[in-house]
Amino acid sequence: MMPMSQEDSTAPVGATASPRAESSSSRTAAPARRGSGTLAVALLLSLVAVGGAGYVGWRQWQQQQGDVASDAVLNGLKQRVDTLESALSTNASDRNLLRQRLADADQVNRSLREELLGQSERTRNLEDAVAKLSEKTLSAHDAMLLDETESLLRMAKERYELFHDAQGAVTAYTLADQSLAAVDDGAFSGLRQSIGAERDALAKSQPAGLPAALGVLSNLRAAMAQLPLKALDAPAAGTASGWSRITSALDSVVKVQRTNGAPLSVADARFARELTAIDLAQAQAALLAADHDGYVAALKRADDGIAAQFDAKAPAVQQARTQLAALLAQQAPGSVQLGAALNELRNLRAVHALKPTASVGTPGGAKS
Repeated sequence: MMPMSQEDSTAPVGATASPRAESSSSRTAAPARRGSGTLAVALLLSLVAVGGAGYVGWRQWQQQQGDVASDAVLNGLKQRVDTLESALSTNASDRNLLRQRLADADQVNRSLREELLGQSERTRNLEDAVAKLSEKTLSAHDAMLLDETESLLRMAKERYELFHDAQGAVTAYTLADQSLAAVDDGAFSGLRQSIGAERDALAKSQPAGLPAALGVLSNLRAAMAQLPLKALDAPAAGTASGWSRITSALDSVVKVQRTNGAPLSVADARFARELTAIDLAQAQAALLAADHDGYVAALKRADDGIAAQFDAKAPAVQQARTQLAALLAQQAPGSVQLGAALNELRNLRAVHALKPTASVGTPGGAKS
């Protein structure tokens, strides 16, 4: 701004300016206007400068704030990176430890696999050995049972042929069937039918009244001591009367009598009773031995002895002869041909090569 002149300053306020003063003021008005324009420009420039400085300061402040935020974020990122690094290091150590454990587990698994393979091989060998042993055991077991069956069949055949013991032969056939039932080989199952057929035939061949007949014979043997004997001096039936006259005539000349005064001596009576008892005993033995011819012959001898030596009119003697006649009238048991099952067993064993078909002399000669 331009300084005011002294005149202007000393002039009273409100005084009217003179024309000279007006002219001088008009002369100074133009520079004043120029000075105000410069002032405005300067003011504008100062405002622009202040605005630019403020903008720059604001930008610097924002930049500073951004740097602070960036530093905070950077610090946070650094912390997170450090945390991640520590976690990664921990994971690396854990991974190394896990890798080591996996390596140990792999080694253990490899050793276990080798042991398992070894165990499998040993188990396979053991199964093969057990299978072979089982086959041998089964073969020996079957051979032993077949030996026992053959021995029982041979025993039954010999017992029936030698002693006619049908009951003992049936028992032996039953035991042979039980032994054959335990054989595992199914090829011998048909043999049981043959054994059963021969056993049934033996059972049917036994007389139904065998115990009763044996009891009757035992009672007759016991009754021999009480049966009355025939009088020795009694005249026989149908004797001619001429013999009586001749005997009477001779009695006057020669007298013949027994010294003991009995019609039959005690020795002769005992001899007659013992002979009849022996015949009855022979009948019992023949019945037990299934000897039909000997049984019938013994009964006939006993009946003839009772008829000849004992009193035929006595009721006890008549009853004894009636019982003997009933025994003679009984059905005779038929004989059974044995040996088919034994031959079939030997043929089957020869086919299956379990044992050579060799005839053994004794029942205990079979070897398993």
